[in-house]
Amino acid sequence: MKVTKICLIDEGNAVELEKLNRLMAVFCAAWRHSYNRLVEGEQSSRLIKSVSALFHLNKRYAEDAVMQAQAIISSQKELLPLRIEGVQGKIKKTSRKIEDYQTGKKRPKKVPLEICLKGLSARLEKLQLKESILLKHQNDQTIPTVIFGGKRNFYERLKGNISSDEWRDLRSNTLYSRGDKSKKGNLNTRIVFDDEEQQFYLEVANPLQVEGRKKSPRLRFKLHVPDKLFNEIVEIVFPNEVGVTSKKKRLEEYIPYSIELKRKMNKVYVHFTYDEVVHGSIRNGNEMILSDLVTGIDVNIDRIAVSILTKQGNLLESKTFYCHEMEYVKSNRRSNISGEVAKDIIQYLLTWNVGAMFLEDITLIQDHDTNKRFNRLVHSFAKTKIQKAIISRGIKFGFKIKKVNPAYTSVIGRFKYSQKYGLSVHEAAAFVIGGRGLGFDEKIPQEILTQVRTLVKPKLISILGSMEESEKKSKSGKQRRKYMGMLLRNIETFKENHSWQLWNVIHKTLIIKNQELQFKEV
Repeated sequence: MKVTKICLIDEGNAVELEKLNRLMAVFCAAWRHSYNRLVEGEQSSRLIKSVSALFHLNKRYAEDAVMQAQAIISSQKELLPLRIEGVQGKIKKTSRKIEDYQTGKKRPKKVPLEICLKGLSARLEKLQLKESILLKHQNDQTIPTVIFGGKRNFYERLKGNISSDEWRDLRSNTLYSRGDKSKKGNLNTRIVFDDEEQQFYLEVANPLQVEGRKKSPRLRFKLHVPDKLFNEIVEIVFPNEVGVTSKKKRLEEYIPYSIELKRKMNKVYVHFTYDEVVHGSIRNGNEMILSDLVTGIDVNIDRIAVSILTKQGNLLESKTFYCHEMEYVKSNRRSNISGEVAKDIIQYLLTWNVGAMFLEDITLIQDHDTNKRFNRLVHSFAKTKIQKAIISRGIKFGFKIKKVNPAYTSVIGRFKYSQKYGLSVHEAAAFVIGGRGLGFDEKIPQEILTQVRTLVKPKLISILGSMEESEKKSKSGKQRRKYMGMLLRNIETFKENHSWQLWNVIHKTLIIKNQELQFKEV
């Protein structure tokens, strides 16, 4: 499993830093050149030679620039269907909002109706244009335009909010060097330890200072390593003795590690990536997990609910870990919070001697609204960041991990287990996730079935019968009749279909108030 740690370069040596900035600028130029040539169809083997000659980089740097360009192209191809799906989701939501405002179902709170509809129509037109562009790329098997330096920064530059020097700096702030086991871990950028000073240093090969086939001189920088990372970096940087030669010389083996230098706010950060030895594993959907104690985990942006179960599906304990800061902090701080919460969760599970964990299989669909705070709360990236932190730490400590379908886990937890065990909705959902991971069925309690038959079904029939003729003929009325007809069919045929269909009806039509089931407006 790949792990990335971040350190900081000391700013004391201004002369060496200026040389490093120049090397970064050249590497980024080679990166952009490689990307453009690959898009035009040039072969990577020929491109590496031309990049090396054109930008005066050694072969390893040239290969890394081409490899980074190839990574961008492959990622854009993978993301294209997701981007199309996301835009189409936004179009549906915007169209629904326009219809709700036009029919009077909703009323704007801050602006007049005319201005609200005008804004939503402009948004819809913009989204439809974006959809047509993305679909054309998909049909032509091309990729959308990539802006090195960032799309947002590009538009800020067009508006004059960013100077040309700032824009140039944003496009020349990276240097990448991949790891190599046979080159003491990394050839071009290497972390070394000075025994006399008891200090880590970063050595960076600078081929811009040499002519011909001579070895590149190395820039040397003091490296600030956080105390919590010191032992990990020692284990990676120092070689392991694997034997001796016939001449009694030590045989040493190095662990490969990649280094990416990124300059931000005049500080150079060292992103140190390596393969970590793990003791756990991620299991596929069909594989059964045999463990005496398991846990279900329900991840939300502001809290993570954990429920511990026996292998027979009996609940032992539930606990909620709060992380309210995730609602409003920036990306870097979110990463720190995710790591700290994951650490607390794993420590809690280890005290219970839990052997396996089940999590939701989160699908990345950017079905956003026009409300910024709402987008931040429901954004799949935030939940994914927390989940990845839990999985990463869980695998490290030997947990067996399996993802399950998240459909109706909160609904089942709320109606079936929340009141029964005195759990919050999220803790009940975590219990459902754990039971689903163990393979147990989610039968609908008889009490809820009775309410569906005696309360929900008559109410739906009554609503359909009381609709006026003008409403029946309207577009929204037809959609409402079709929707309620689907709910009634699901009630009639629930024994023939998956239980989730009836759980969907329960979710849409029932609500718990004062510990009683009540019908809610459809």
